[in-house]
Amino acid sequence: MDVIIHRIRLHDGVDPARFEAWVRDVDYATCPQLPSVRAFEVQRVSTEPAAPFHYFEVISVGALDDFSRDMKTEAFQGLVAAFDTMASVVDEMSGERIEPGYPASP
Repeated sequence: MDVIIHRIRLHDGVDPARFEAWVRDVDYATCPQLPSVRAFEVQRVSTEPAAPFHYFEVISVGALDDFSRDMKTEAFQGLVAAFDTMASVVDEMSGERIEPGYPASP
């Protein structure tokens, strides 16, 4: 499984609550329409306006090639259009998870 991590910075004047509501109500809700996405989550780092980044997102995908195909879909392009009005990705990295990782017992 591949993992993509984006550091995200809000545009000046964007209310963090607006961005977080969009993440919960739209971004997360669209994930089932993207078959390559196995898991997706966004973490808040800072709401200080001068912070170098405010959030980071972790996208787990079955394969990067499959995710590239999903990125061309109307659903994904809609996410990009809305995201771009609120924030920018300031750094991206990706890699392959060294399996199995550590899953805590429930």
